[in-house]
Amino acid sequence: MTDPSDLYWMHHALLLAYYAQYHREIPIGAVLVIHNHLISKGWNQPIRLNDPTAHAEIVALREAGRVIQNYRLVNSTLYVTMEPCLMCFGAIIHSRVKRLVYGTSNTKHETIRTLKYIQETLKVHHHIQIESGILEKECKIVLNQFFRYQRIKKTNLIS
Repeated sequence: MTDPSDLYWMHHALLLAYYAQYHREIPIGAVLVIHNHLISKGWNQPIRLNDPTAHAEIVALREAGRVIQNYRLVNSTLYVTMEPCLMCFGAIIHSRVKRLVYGTSNTKHETIRTLKYIQETLKVHHHIQIESGILEKECKIVLNQFFRYQRIKKTNLIS
C-alpha cells in the first residue's frame, strides 16, 4: 500500500510539472522533503535559464542546499515526476538524499536500472532507497500530452 505522504508530495511535484509545461519546458517537477516538511521545489527550466543542468531535480537540490545551509541533504526524500537522468542521479547521490520517489520511468534511458548496477559494481558507499510508480499514470499523462503537442506543432510548421 502506498504511503499517503508519498501521494501528497507527488501531487505537489505533479503541479510543478504542469507549471513547467505552462512555461513550455518539458513537464517534470520535483520536491525535496525532510521529516515531511517541504524544503525546496523545482521544475524543468533549461530553456528559460539557458542552462542544460536546470533539470527539476537539480533546481530542487540547489535550493535545498541554500535553505538548510548544507550540501548534504541527509534524511531527505526527493519526489520527482519522472525517473531522473544520469546527471541528476549523480547529484542525488552526492547530496546524500536518503530516498528517491519517482512517478514514471524514463523509457528511453532506464537510468535507475543502470545506476543500481553501477552502485553495486563501483561499490558506492551511499545507497539510496528508490521507489517508483507513485501516481505513475498521472505523471505519464502530462509528459505524453506535452510531447504530443510538440509533434503536432512541428507537423503544422512543416505543412
